[in-house]
Amino acid sequence: MRTLILIGHGSHLNPDSGVAVYEYADLIRKTGLFDEVLEGYWKEEPSLRQVLRCAKYTDVTVIPMFISEGYFTENVIPREMGLGHQGPVPKEGIVRQIGGRTVRYTLPYGVHPSMSELIVARAHEACADISSQDTGLFIIGHGTTRNKNSSRVVFENRDRIREMGVFGQVEVFFLDQEPKISGWQDVFKTPKVVMIPFFTAEGWHTQETIPEDLGLEGQVTIFPQHTAFYGMPVGTHPKITEVIAHVAEEAHGLGANGDGGDLEPEQKKTWNEVLERARAGFRIGEIQITPIAGLFEMRPILDVGRDDLEKLATPEGVRHKVRRDDSGTYRPVHTLRNLPRGWVALLGEQDLARAIHYLYPAVVEEAFAFEKGEQHVTPWASSAGRQTGIYGLVQQANEEEVAEMVRKTCSSCLKTPLWHGQTLEKTFFQGVPGGIPCPKRVPSWWPSCAMWWVNGSSARNRKRQQRIDLLEPFELKKGAPHGAPFLLEMLYGFRLIPLSATLRTPLHNQNRTFSYPLRWKYPLILYGYFRNLY
Repeated sequence: MRTLILIGHGSHLNPDSGVAVYEYADLIRKTGLFDEVLEGYWKEEPSLRQVLRCAKYTDVTVIPMFISEGYFTENVIPREMGLGHQGPVPKEGIVRQIGGRTVRYTLPYGVHPSMSELIVARAHEACADISSQDTGLFIIGHGTTRNKNSSRVVFENRDRIREMGVFGQVEVFFLDQEPKISGWQDVFKTPKVVMIPFFTAEGWHTQETIPEDLGLEGQVTIFPQHTAFYGMPVGTHPKITEVIAHVAEEAHGLGANGDGGDLEPEQKKTWNEVLERARAGFRIGEIQITPIAGLFEMRPILDVGRDDLEKLATPEGVRHKVRRDDSGTYRPVHTLRNLPRGWVALLGEQDLARAIHYLYPAVVEEAFAFEKGEQHVTPWASSAGRQTGIYGLVQQANEEEVAEMVRKTCSSCLKTPLWHGQTLEKTFFQGVPGGIPCPKRVPSWWPSCAMWWVNGSSARNRKRQQRIDLLEPFELKKGAPHGAPFLLEMLYGFRLIPLSATLRTPLHNQNRTFSYPLRWKYPLILYGYFRNLY
């Protein structure tokens, strides 16, 4: 018996970011190759630190749903999942024993050689009349200067496709490293150019930044020297499920149908306890669970007694329904007190467990461990120290500011922040529906805190009024050295804050590499502050 975990990046802003992982998990679940299929995310729930505890079986295969190797697959995911590994992952993957489970961590699915065929398939979808005489293929990669392995797979696909002889020209361009996508018209000699994003899913880049930066007007755009055909991301192709299955089968030579593990003992105890309570009627968070003729009815507590409700019959239906609140706003934090109303689900035992998992990821496992006194609490300082990029700002907050952040950002959540020293007397297992422990910050908490910390702290605003010099806006001209922002900060303590919402790349306050978008004339402002002010 085996569990497959698909790891995605996720987003606290874009609800579509994690959808592709969910969809592929659904498809693989239907194949029956694995006894259980779960999803885990860096910026959504269940988080990388939670998802292993949710695995029902002791043999677990973890596949990063990333298009290439890089910082996340080599550093972030292994670190957050406690794999005890940093750096490039060998071709055969790595195996670790964690909490009684055998965990097999593989390379990202995007490095599999069969991805080249899917790129070509996407190209044929975008342009029906492809000829090696007049059609070129433009593979769009993200790229990064932080990890050379990130772009290697893109070039490998380019080389394999060139050998196929399908296109007259095959080239690679990137968003965040050379060669940049702005130079494509100078390179392509073919009159027709098919552009395929080598990305995992539809999102901000594929739907907004790439079309805008390339000047695309739709699926087909006519330029003076070329006709461009813009295709769908390769990572959304239906045959990705076959690629994922191949990656899983190749993990340490163990086929997906080989001998696996057993039911994990603590998982069995945890969910037996939930089912026992559900059979007598059970409340958890904002949900009421009621037994009905061998099945279980699940509905929002505020909808108890109503008959005019939308009927749901699957865990996936519940997942889709609760992804947004009643106003249509995305809910990256599942335990916020904004559960949408107006629905009821009728489910069997197995589907009930999955529906609860989608409603409140890892909440059951963490609450059961808390009841037994076995839930580890991760203090603020430990989690803050792992944040990078713009989220690293929170590391500079003092105790007063952390307390204010908790009041502002946690007051609308059902969870009790144990990580901030608050206490919880009883959980929903003891009849308190809102008794949910929070042993560590949820993934989307950091972006909210970073923005609040920069803009909303009353203490910080007072400091700004007293001590921060606001300098005149200026424009960063094309051709300016990339290291200029870093030098300004390191030498003078200034930080660059974008005024334009269209700035593509976050300013990483702890990294030496700054990659700006193709339009260089962005108004920026220098906040002349020194680190000791913060």
